Amino acid sequence: MRSLLSRHATLAALLAIGPLTAAAVAPAQPAAQAPRIGFLWGGPPTPSLLREFEDALRERGWVSGRNITIEHRAAEGRSERLPQLAAELVQARVSVMVTSQSPATQAAKKASGTIPIVMLGNGDPVRYGLVTNLARPEGNVTGLSFLVNEVSIKLIELLKEAIPKTERVAVFVNQTNPGAAPFLADLTSVAPRLGIKVRPVEVNTIDELDRALTALSREPVNAVFLVPESFIGSQRQRIIEFAMVHRWPAVGPARAYVEAGGFMSYAPHLPTLFRQAAVYVDKLLRGAKPADLPVEQPTKFELVINLKTAKILGVTVPPSVLVRADHVIE
Repeated sequence: MRSLLSRHATLAALLAIGPLTAAAVAPAQPAAQAPRIGFLWGGPPTPSLLREFEDALRERGWVSGRNITIEHRAAEGRSERLPQLAAELVQARVSVMVTSQSPATQAAKKASGTIPIVMLGNGDPVRYGLVTNLARPEGNVTGLSFLVNEVSIKLIELLKEAIPKTERVAVFVNQTNPGAAPFLADLTSVAPRLGIKVRPVEVNTIDELDRALTALSREPVNAVFLVPESFIGSQRQRIIEFAMVHRWPAVGPARAYVEAGGFMSYAPHLPTLFRQAAVYVDKLLRGAKPADLPVEQPTKFELVINLKTAKILGVTVPPSVLVRADHVIE
């Protein structure tokens, strides 16, 4: 399974910033003088991932409330709020901004061309105009890419192997996300090879989602794909429950979708990405320039299968797929 992404793993290894080694402990500073890290979330904050980030910072001598402070702003899946939230972080005089997903990174970049920005979970940052190239970003943005298009194609291949009768897939995307159009273009171009037909479902508001689900219930769909995007993620429970009513397996490149009742996910290991984000923040706080820090791509992925959902759907997962699972929900 990893072999299909080996070229990306090789690139990531060549561009790697370095091992997670502990730095010398930074001296305690008064709260008013301590560097501020601004965290801009496209969706709601994820406490478990935030702990990974803070633990990795602590290993490098940065302790929240002692010699750094962390300011959080969360759009809760409403991307239209991101520009104002990014502006608030600039006004708070943060030293570094950490952004989850491409719309948050775009908002942060528009809000400031000088504050270093560490992106998390972005799709193709070159394609979206966030950096000039991966090896040398040049501007004030660096961080971690997600390989969402490649990972999504791999996930559909796994879905077809697990449920060969899968033919027409409803793909939920947020059309306002800069990654939506390139993702649909890439997926549509390989759909014949994957043996599927793509039915785009473009939603950005609750009203749009209401209408889309009503229309979809009358169509010959037999699987649902959820893109890892803030609004889609905020509505994952509703979309997955809708899919279950129609006995359609729901998949997506985010473990949270399987934990919400979806059938399968294949995605980068998010705790590793959040820990790596702390490596960038540490280097930037110690004087490194974003332009000199190459963008990394994920090297660790995980396949998660929900056997409880499979049983409800009447699906028997082939041993050839099950043996590759990193985690199984029973």
